[in-house]
Amino acid sequence: MRVRKRNGDTEPVDVNKIVRAVERWVADLDEVDPLRVATKTISGLYDGATTSELDKLSIQTAAELIGEEPQYSKLAARLLASYVDKEVRGQGVASFSQCVRYAHGLGLIGDEVAAFVARNARKLDDAVDPAGDLRFEYFGLRTVADRYLLRHPETRLVVETPQYWLLRVACGLSRTPAEAIGFYRLMSSLAYLPSSPTLFNSGTRHTQMSSCFLVDSPRDELDSIYERYHQVARLSKFSGGIGISWTRIRGRGALIRGTNGRSNGIVPFLKTLDAGVAAVNQGGRRKGAACVYLEPWHPDVEEFLELRDNTGEEARRTHNLNLANWIPDEFMRRVEADGEWSLVDPSDAPELPDLWGEEFDEAYRAAEKKAVKTVKARDLYGRMMRTLAQTGNGWMTFKDASNRLSNQTGAPGNTIHLSNLCTEILEVNSDGETAVCNLGSINLGAHVTAEGVDWEKLRATVATAVLFLDRVIDLNYYPSAQAAASNPRWRPVGLGLMGLQDAFFTLRLPFDSERARELSTSVQEEIFLTALETSAELAREHGAHPAYPRTRAAGGDLHPDLWGAEPTQTERWAALRERVAAHGLRNSLLVAIAPTATIASIAGCYECIEPQVSNLFKRETMSGEFLQINTYLVRELKARGLWTAPIREQIKRAEGSVQGIADLPDDVRELFRTAWELPQRALIDLAAARAPYVDQSQSLNLFMSAPTIGKLSSMYLHAWKSGLKTTYYLRSRPATRIQQATVPVVAPTEAVACSLENPETCEACQ
Repeated sequence: MRVRKRNGDTEPVDVNKIVRAVERWVADLDEVDPLRVATKTISGLYDGATTSELDKLSIQTAAELIGEEPQYSKLAARLLASYVDKEVRGQGVASFSQCVRYAHGLGLIGDEVAAFVARNARKLDDAVDPAGDLRFEYFGLRTVADRYLLRHPETRLVVETPQYWLLRVACGLSRTPAEAIGFYRLMSSLAYLPSSPTLFNSGTRHTQMSSCFLVDSPRDELDSIYERYHQVARLSKFSGGIGISWTRIRGRGALIRGTNGRSNGIVPFLKTLDAGVAAVNQGGRRKGAACVYLEPWHPDVEEFLELRDNTGEEARRTHNLNLANWIPDEFMRRVEADGEWSLVDPSDAPELPDLWGEEFDEAYRAAEKKAVKTVKARDLYGRMMRTLAQTGNGWMTFKDASNRLSNQTGAPGNTIHLSNLCTEILEVNSDGETAVCNLGSINLGAHVTAEGVDWEKLRATVATAVLFLDRVIDLNYYPSAQAAASNPRWRPVGLGLMGLQDAFFTLRLPFDSERARELSTSVQEEIFLTALETSAELAREHGAHPAYPRTRAAGGDLHPDLWGAEPTQTERWAALRERVAAHGLRNSLLVAIAPTATIASIAGCYECIEPQVSNLFKRETMSGEFLQINTYLVRELKARGLWTAPIREQIKRAEGSVQGIADLPDDVRELFRTAWELPQRALIDLAAARAPYVDQSQSLNLFMSAPTIGKLSSMYLHAWKSGLKTTYYLRSRPATRIQQATVPVVAPTEAVACSLENPETCEACQ
């Protein structure tokens, strides 16, 4: 059998040559067998294959062995990095500065970044650390190669290596070579990563680096509605995750003043919005997504909840819009009391969207005299639960907590009307201001050893992350005038967290243990405190953000004060208060825990604050589907002499659960429970405990294999009573497959009433 080289010549396939190519990467991988990879690679080869195809096959061969031995993930990543390196160097690129010059000539790199790199070429070239590629797991690097690396616009060949990519991102946000090198080293260590828009676009000709946009409800006028369509289309085109309220639009049947006509309600408008988002996103890669928020007093709320139903009339459904309920406390109180709830047309109470707390309660009770319809609060709440159970959608977010516990609502007229696509961003907005936020997440797993948290390293990471998140605000491309007006005024950022499950595994803490909750809270306090210290220092250097006088911090109230929390680092907090009083804050908001599916994959850690979904994963790449097993579990079982073929087979048959494997000790089964096997009260209580140190919010998914309305009603009532501002998806699954699915539910009124009478005994929360 022969292979064809790049120059067209052929040569015999040499198994020893393949072995030597693999051995180059396995010095620290004692469980990898190079000969096995080589022989399996050759067995899948055909005569006359190219050397490029041979390289790809060796990568795929290593990836197929990951489910048996996790170290093959590192090998597959290193083989992939070598393949990418060959592709880049085959285009005459031998250094970072050459890469930037080449990509700039192709129209991919911005002029200022190209000039910055040219001026500092030697320092930047010397800073590149090829060993950084050794840190990647296969699926992380596969994601980078497939989605993030710049490609030649015609040949589609990759024009930058993974390390060149990270240094390019750093240069796009830096003012000096030292800044760029420091930020590059942090990202290369995988201890922190910005969110995808920054990783995609920093340093390029298109510098849209923000993640989230919050658009207030259009006024109840056609020109305002159509303007919102255009605004959402622009934001969607530039990869924005969009939240938009629709509460101000009059309901079905409401009289249109000045005419004899009546409104068709919000559903036709939302169907049009849905079609617009779909049109923008045509072409394969999804560029944007949107979530629509509605308050439950709106007369079309029941039709709104039907928009994502999996049953019923197809014409009534939307496929590109997510739904969220923006719920005032008054509604939850009436649910709890089994009271009546009035549906009021916004044309009869136009002030309600801008009010919260006691002002809302008073205005709503007055508006009830004009009610379009009265329903049982529990019936409507049950309908919300049914939507969640069937679709995972129709997220529960709480209006009063979001406003009461926000630094931005320190002055009259400052109102938060909604959250974003993923429910972690809470910022004031209005008709003239579209709220914006840019994100990044700390990999907590990279800051923890078996001895505990490296607090000094964590503080250094936070300080660097806040600096560069703030830098995005000034360099960002804003797709709309409303966004450009809002972001420099408030300067909010969203520093998040991922790898919490990694930290718990490293320290051998069950996810629902008291020690885990204490650690989570301590880590979040450290992150928020350091972020505030950094923002105060930036304010000393550059001035406070323009809207600072309208914040609660300007009146002396920091976020833990709003919760009545007692921080543990009292001396540092006291010193911080003095600095804030003297200089203000550069940023009105600092912390938001976002979903991190993609960047967590790149960093090789578990997503945000979530427990693991399974000990066994099926990963899909452009090369196929591969199994991957929990590396912490493998390490634990190897140490105990339990990593055997029979146990591996039992884990596979149980689809990643270890709970039914009698051969495993109790402490192993407890530590390695999945999200489906944990009490959901623990996830809510962890979120509530860290909430005083999260000044925006948390994308909190909840998990239930077979949800019923009774279980859900108790779960979300507990979330509301715990003071949470928002929740995100309800994840459910059928009995034989780990994925979100439609599940049967019980009759609403009976289940809700039963569960709310005795919520403390609900099996979902215990």
